[in-house]
Amino acid sequence: MTQFNERAQERYSVQDYTAKPRIEGVQQVELKRFNDDGGALTELGRLEGGLHRDLPGFVVRQVNFSTLDPLAIKAFHLHKRQTDVWYVPPSDKLLLVLADLRQGSPTEGARMRLVLGDGNSRLVRIPPGVAHGCRNLRPASVAQIVYFVDLQFSVDAQCDEGRIPWDFFGADVWEVARE
Repeated sequence: MTQFNERAQERYSVQDYTAKPRIEGVQQVELKRFNDDGGALTELGRLEGGLHRDLPGFVVRQVNFSTLDPLAIKAFHLHKRQTDVWYVPPSDKLLLVLADLRQGSPTEGARMRLVLGDGNSRLVRIPPGVAHGCRNLRPASVAQIVYFVDLQFSVDAQCDEGRIPWDFFGADVWEVARE
């Protein structure tokens, strides 16, 4: 067996390969991307009466398109009633940070970091009470987000677009993991 020098042995560790904690109610739906010599198509979902086939109980009430400047951070959004379903195109690369702030939830306090886009096609369902924010990981290109919500946006007393500070969980939550 190979022996390391003393300095290397002091710093040596084995990466943790155990499953990362999940947040109850957060759902990921892998999507199929169909490529041919002329481009690609990704089906985001089939709707019947506003119901998405792969997201039980989720009724689409509004569809939004958002962009995020290079390396920008948009956080944290928090809803009392609204569910979001996010999609980031495979050509973009976004870090999505989620935190369960629901009092009494079995996963209260749990945090998740997901990379969206980056060659993958999937939807992420974000339930009410789960804080969510994102960072564009590309240094020179705008990132795009298409998201579906089950409440129509309103600026009146029924507004459900709450916020908490971008660094609520510490500024380091936005840093690229260095392993």
